[in-house]
Amino acid sequence: MSVQKIAAFGFDKLNLAESIQQMVSAYTDYLKIAEQEKTKRREIDAWEKEAIAKINTQRDLLMAYLDRSFDERAENFRALFKVVDSAIASNNNQQLALTLNSITEIAKSSPFKELANLTSVRAALDDPDHEWTF
Repeated sequence: MSVQKIAAFGFDKLNLAESIQQMVSAYTDYLKIAEQEKTKRREIDAWEKEAIAKINTQRDLLMAYLDRSFDERAENFRALFKVVDSAIASNNNQQLALTLNSITEIAKSSPFKELANLTSVRAALDDPDHEWTF
């Protein structure tokens, strides 16, 4: 298109150059914003993965604690009931009373009360020498 035809549309060289500069500037701004938004999406994706990993770790920690506490609790009850059976068989009323009291105390306590302090639970789970008592 010739300069005369462009001029006929009301553009002169200065307006044409200015218009092209504005289009280039707008496109450059678009590219910058698009890249910034991609970066934000990557940051959000990374944050999401980190948050999900943290939640999964905490869930696994809680489940491991519950598995161990209930397994230990069940084993304690089994052992105490064996003592009860032995005390009944040997007619040892004092041992029977003490053992039944122990069973009652263990039954009254809740393994969930320890969950109030997850830091101590995590430390206990990480400690291979930790002795689980209830």
